[in-house]
Amino acid sequence: MGVFNVELKKVVDDSYEIEIGYELMNKLVEDLGRGLLGGVRKLAIITDSNVQELYAKPIGEKLLQAGFKVDLFVFPAGEKSKTRETKARIEDAMLEKGYRRDCAIIAVGGGVVTDLAGFVAGTYGRGVPFINYATTLLAAADASVGGKTAVDTPLATNLIGLFNQPKKVYLDIAAWSTLPKREMISGLSETIKHACLASEDMFEFIEENLEDILDFKRFACEYIAENNCKIKYNVVMKDERESGLREILNLGHTVGRAIETVSDYRLLHGEALGIGMTAQVLLSASLGYMSEEEAERVIALYDRAGLPTKIPEYIDREALVKKLYTDKKVRDGKLRFVLQKGIGDVVEFAPGVYAKPIEEELVREILMEM
Repeated sequence: MGVFNVELKKVVDDSYEIEIGYELMNKLVEDLGRGLLGGVRKLAIITDSNVQELYAKPIGEKLLQAGFKVDLFVFPAGEKSKTRETKARIEDAMLEKGYRRDCAIIAVGGGVVTDLAGFVAGTYGRGVPFINYATTLLAAADASVGGKTAVDTPLATNLIGLFNQPKKVYLDIAAWSTLPKREMISGLSETIKHACLASEDMFEFIEENLEDILDFKRFACEYIAENNCKIKYNVVMKDERESGLREILNLGHTVGRAIETVSDYRLLHGEALGIGMTAQVLLSASLGYMSEEEAERVIALYDRAGLPTKIPEYIDREALVKKLYTDKKVRDGKLRFVLQKGIGDVVEFAPGVYAKPIEEELVREILMEM
């Protein structure tokens, strides 16, 4: 019998642009008309029930006028919709509408939409191109940039998915003003996290301009949009597939994601992250990686932003501790945490190692105090 060596060496360029601006619908249509997606003329717009009328439908109408074949695929807004079942329903609807490998996907909305639509794009027809049109601060800060796509299951969050880079990302700052205040504040949570892990200057800017950000002042919103992208880009560029450095973007998420799930999504992602970041700085201070004053400064900024920093009474603490073990950083049954080094940096525990095993009892002690 013979042995065949199948050589499939590839050099893939997954580079893409992130365009930050205001009222970018027309720019999206112009770019598509100029061949951003090559010769693709059949476009599936995936969105949620909150964004459908505000942005997805107007974008669809403009694309129809420009000669594209367009259909909207809408699912109920909220993290509870980010499931394999929703993904399957969208895929079945696309199949019924005749979408095949000659199509592309445009994700219009926040983080749930971009996570779900990017996953659909990665598997539909064994992979079709997609674009992210981000309409929330949370998506601008986190989900729409970096290529991580996934769905949640009852047992774990974001563990079923793939890395899939978009053809382009549009960050429409004008859309932020249409957000409910609670959603805007939730999005700010990831922005503060980025400052905590990579830029003390950005942290100080948020401290000094928090009210201007929440009042949608142009200079403040542009600053955080650009710096969010810069921080995430600098990490993703060096570690696209989360083999080491990219774990730092998970700062605060070990507890944050567990809280979000155990709350049955009564807490928005950014609200749960506020609690997760509080637990993280308390843990970091207890281990000597940051001072108590620095930890208090981080907690104070989350408080000022209107984000929770205490665990709600309705959260079962033991269920929360158990849920921590579904975190994707867990190795060999051990909890692992990314920890701050002061403000604006994270601890590198060994060359290329940014997460540290932490004993459950220490984590439990901090959670019980919160």
